[in-house]
Amino acid sequence: LVACLQQAVDSITLALPTKEMPMSWRNEIEEIRRREELAKKMGGEERIQRQHDNGRLTVRERIDALVDPGSFHEIGALAGRANYDGQSELKDFTPSNFVLGTADIDGRRVVIGGDDFTVRGGAADAKIGDKSGYGEKYALEMRLPLIRLVDGSGGGGSVKTLEMVGHSYVPALHGFETTMKLMGVVPVICACMGSVAGLGAVRVTISHFSLMIKGTSQLFVAGPPVVERGFGKPVGKNELGGSQIHAHGSGAVDNEVESEPEAFKTIKLFLSYLPQNVWQAPTRTERTDRVERREESLLTVIPRDRRQMYQVREIIKAIVDVDSFFEINAGYGESLVVGLARLDGFSIGIIANDTCHHGGAVNATASEKMMRFVDLCDTFHIPVVNLVD
Repeated sequence: LVACLQQAVDSITLALPTKEMPMSWRNEIEEIRRREELAKKMGGEERIQRQHDNGRLTVRERIDALVDPGSFHEIGALAGRANYDGQSELKDFTPSNFVLGTADIDGRRVVIGGDDFTVRGGAADAKIGDKSGYGEKYALEMRLPLIRLVDGSGGGGSVKTLEMVGHSYVPALHGFETTMKLMGVVPVICACMGSVAGLGAVRVTISHFSLMIKGTSQLFVAGPPVVERGFGKPVGKNELGGSQIHAHGSGAVDNEVESEPEAFKTIKLFLSYLPQNVWQAPTRTERTDRVERREESLLTVIPRDRRQMYQVREIIKAIVDVDSFFEINAGYGESLVVGLARLDGFSIGIIANDTCHHGGAVNATASEKMMRFVDLCDTFHIPVVNLVD
């Protein structure tokens, strides 16, 4: 027994701090903080200035502008590539070009992630793919809305990758099933913030709501140099995949906005109509309509002559709560008007024929637009009001 006790005492003595072994973890914690500060420098002052000169915010500035002040909690800030000297001391650190975290938007918790264009132009092969994939898995598991601020190229490898590993590659699509599962569980919102190609373009379209910024955003499978090589003639970025092309032509994105601040405002507005996930109902807002409100214009807005057109949006605005109608995909399938609104504070979907286009007849593009919108309302339990003409 004495021998056992002596052995235990010796073990405890060996485990106690010595003069050479500090009792505090302060140095390690300070090193972590130092690396976090290095990550916040992104691609460096010169590249940040270039981003500003092009009229764009950095990804961290975008997140700060979108979320409630002080609510952003970053995940994986230390993910990146580090270089060490011969003494195992950190020489420099290049962060992953994908910033991820949780935050509040109007008091609601969300998962938000964005590409950092200042680090290798947001190229997907510099993202450390597990980081963006983790964000999707986290949103799915915690049942939180996901917001993506996309500003980078695809995942097929870049010239930098070719120099580093000696070959390019076909991008793996592991985790893509999580991307698809999210569409049936939580709201997914994507904003195309710059020139986006390849897998980045795919992610913009796999969403419940997407937007582009006029003159700033471009969306394409392959950029102008690749297209020029294939067709033998030059083509501009906006001509190939600008917001006019996709918001009014292909229908690949829902809305077109004028600026980044307007993009953030639009994201907040869309999210306000939706619940946190499919197991919850959309939040009922405070009712602002006066009890005695009357819309006398409804008596005359539809002409008695059936050959004359009328503005169906005026009818929608007269029926729903004041200033609550949010139109989606206005430039595509124009014979049909769809959007979200409120009735007595409750979220509703609106579908209405627009007689100003094809007499209100639903063509192929309008049918696709209606299908997508009805699917959105069905997924998140939003009742639909249908105005048929």
